[in-house]
Amino acid sequence: MTTEEVAAVKEVAAVPAAAPEPETGSKNKLERRWTFWLDNQSKPKQGAAWGSSLRTVYTFDTVQEFWSLYEHIFKPSKLTGNADFHLFKTGIEPKWEDPECANGGKWTVSSNRKANLETMWLETLMALIGEQFDDAEDICGVVASVRQRQDKISLWTKTAANEAAQGMHAKALEIKEGECIFKMVGVSIHKMSIGRKWKDIIDVTDKITYSFHDDSRRERSSKGRYNV
Repeated sequence: MTTEEVAAVKEVAAVPAAAPEPETGSKNKLERRWTFWLDNQSKPKQGAAWGSSLRTVYTFDTVQEFWSLYEHIFKPSKLTGNADFHLFKTGIEPKWEDPECANGGKWTVSSNRKANLETMWLETLMALIGEQFDDAEDICGVVASVRQRQDKISLWTKTAANEAAQGMHAKALEIKEGECIFKMVGVSIHKMSIGRKWKDIIDVTDKITYSFHDDSRRERSSKGRYNV
């Protein structure tokens, strides 16, 4: 990491004085490149536009780089209050305005315990870089939000209207000769929904909610459209 990158992270995260350079090389290559982002909202500047505090920190494509970065810097427990860590596919910015995110939304889980957030964050990171989602191409990235009262982790997807991929329930309308006929509103049934798969990965039994970015843009809130 450059001196400027380390300084940026140090503003909100507990980083060693001499953060080690991630290991590089061609071994243990990941299927795609990923980028860590940081959004420090703890000291907002008056009149600053939304997203102005968001900055890219490091892009990696090997297992060794990932573990070095995670162990030394990118743990939610290292963040001060009112700051976010993001891991997104390289080339996608964690903003509603990004073309890959504009028509999407997010699954969100809240946590009142820092340890829970850390576990869910790590399990999600490993699932993403390990390509564990059947609908991986519809995923943009994940955000860990550290707040004073309640932390959150959100999984962003590209297509909010794709209810099948997001995890909507199919309804059995008719049963004939042992076969169930399913109908969904304008979409096909996928092998495994993103929402249900994520719940399994982070070991959550309560319902999780999906919200549209478009709703958040208009209302500045994350009104849930559906849940699993």
